Amino acid sequence: MAENPSPDPKDSNGYVPRDALPAGRREFHFDRSHFDFIAGLLYRLAGIHLAPHKIEMMYSRLARRLRELGLKDFDAYCARLDSEAGEQEIGFLVNALTTNLTSFFREQHHFDHLGQVVLPAVRASQTGSTRPRLRIWSAGCSSGPEPYTMAMVLCDRISDVKRWDARILATDIDTHMVAIARQGVYSSESLKTIPAALRERFTRQAVDASGDRVISMADELRRLITFKPLNLLESWPMRGPFDAIFCRNVLIYFDRPGRMMVIEKFGHLLAPDGFLYLGHSESLYGVSGSFLQVGPTIYRRTAR
Repeated sequence: MAENPSPDPKDSNGYVPRDALPAGRREFHFDRSHFDFIAGLLYRLAGIHLAPHKIEMMYSRLARRLRELGLKDFDAYCARLDSEAGEQEIGFLVNALTTNLTSFFREQHHFDHLGQVVLPAVRASQTGSTRPRLRIWSAGCSSGPEPYTMAMVLCDRISDVKRWDARILATDIDTHMVAIARQGVYSSESLKTIPAALRERFTRQAVDASGDRVISMADELRRLITFKPLNLLESWPMRGPFDAIFCRNVLIYFDRPGRMMVIEKFGHLLAPDGFLYLGHSESLYGVSGSFLQVGPTIYRRTAR
């Protein structure tokens, strides 16, 4: 006896999203040749590696884009990517196919280490300086909670931070996420992961254009951060040195050569004994010998 077909996936209202339909019932024809073409382009231009099991994710996210463009199928979309107009489309492609999951104080042990180890060490190394220098980079800042969390730690731990030459660079390949981060406005739900004392000091309640309650980052934090779009596999305009670099849950998108290249460049930009923070599922094992692990996904640059 034949098995009963699996029920269609439905939302809370009983609606079946078009992107969730089985391959034979999709709105747009999409096969492995389309996946291979788009994945290959994404790898060549951004160094982002999409494994074949991501085929359903690619279809779901790009089907929305086809509707926006009024295209009839993925043949037309691939042709667009391969044309002169494709240069304008690459940004949308990257934005659609990269995941931007983030929150304030995510993996808090990293920020504890920043406040308890890195900042005191930088202060001690510049004893007597009238304007101590501090540079931190959030490489893969997504919508901004990571660099704003860094700024909270700096302002909380360094009472005289206004006299410091302290800057946080925040970059991401997703231009849309960079724009959101620069605005520094988030849903009230985001407050939950910020400790109460810091929440009271560094956030402001506001109402957005839709009348919803939101939170806005304090100007004290904004002044410390510079937001810029950046593809880590292209040339880097910054010179460093950085006292700490956060690159969390970014390397998982790169293949081994890409990871090795990025880590080597991080090493050159870090100050002697500078620190590198990676995501919880990332490691430098077999990738670089220029770092010593000093904590869970925390690495210190070794002398060269």
